[in-house]
Amino acid sequence: MGQCQLCGGRSPLISSKLGVCLRCIREQPDEALKITDRVHLDSREMFGLPSKPPRDPKGVPCGMCSNDCRIGVGRTGFCGLVFNIESRLVRMGGTPAKGVLQWYYDPLPTNCVAWWFCPGCTGAGYPKYAHKSTAEKGYSNLAVFYGACSYDCLFCQNWHYRNLAADHKPITSAESLASKVDHHISCICYFGGDPSVQMPHAIKTSQIALQEAQAEKRILRICWETNGYWKEEFALKAAQLSNNSGGNIKFDLKTWDENLNLSLCGVSNAPTLETFRLLGEEFCRQRRELPILTASTLLIPGYVDTEEVSHIADFIAEIDSRIPYSLLAFYPQYVMADLPATSRKQANQCYEAAAKHLENVRIGNVSLIK
Repeated sequence: MGQCQLCGGRSPLISSKLGVCLRCIREQPDEALKITDRVHLDSREMFGLPSKPPRDPKGVPCGMCSNDCRIGVGRTGFCGLVFNIESRLVRMGGTPAKGVLQWYYDPLPTNCVAWWFCPGCTGAGYPKYAHKSTAEKGYSNLAVFYGACSYDCLFCQNWHYRNLAADHKPITSAESLASKVDHHISCICYFGGDPSVQMPHAIKTSQIALQEAQAEKRILRICWETNGYWKEEFALKAAQLSNNSGGNIKFDLKTWDENLNLSLCGVSNAPTLETFRLLGEEFCRQRRELPILTASTLLIPGYVDTEEVSHIADFIAEIDSRIPYSLLAFYPQYVMADLPATSRKQANQCYEAAAKHLENVRIGNVSLIK
């Protein structure tokens, strides 16, 4: 039974580790953020990461992601990969020569957010974008798990990426990573952590791998799973790679309320929404036969409710009501491990709220629903 430090309310749907309830985040955001900011500070100190994106007026601008860090001398960026050493930025990862990541082969069909329309899981786009008219059994996805992030989600399902960011290893060059793509690989998916803080590495890897695949007339799709904190230049390049190759971009639209995003994820969601709109308006109508853009939202009990989902779905519908939207079941993890898993009631209510706005809604991770 969790308790809110502001209103004193008690409920299994309040995370005592977060310290505040959803109502207080919405109605008393200034006071709620004082509490949640301390939680972010404590959780990030364990990994040697700054509690907030640095804004030193005399610092050097990083320019890699939407956090727009200005890093002072002797300090590090929010992602933990960029350092200001004697007024010069040193990148420990994210360049074509150095990517802090882990990779593995994931046999198709795989547990992908886009499983219900992706070529590798369904054969959609065959024969241009898929090897088979059904699931591509016998082929694999090259899964690239980047070891740093531009968000700081207190419910992170892949929280161990912070160990990679803290250690700045393992390191793999773009050329070396691209060499892992052989004839049994039909797609690359970048996730993590998040690719947003290592985009030059991901883009270069994609370009090398695609050049070889095209020379051999092989199918190779480029896919992304991201919080959307891309700079516009990188976002457009990533989307073009996916658009041309038959891949897709999976955006985690975690919240609608900006204060809720600040409380749960440490940063504003405004850049995420702006980038989603940019790519939706630019690319969705270019490839109608196979969706290039999709969104997902993790249904965190007590925090991501029907109001959040309804606003997100309405926002997506303003761009294109056919954009696929996945509602994902939550499992207790990381700081917010004191919450229950998503209930069937919550999942169904959020589905109904989203379906009022969008044509293609699915509930994912159904095995986790209680």
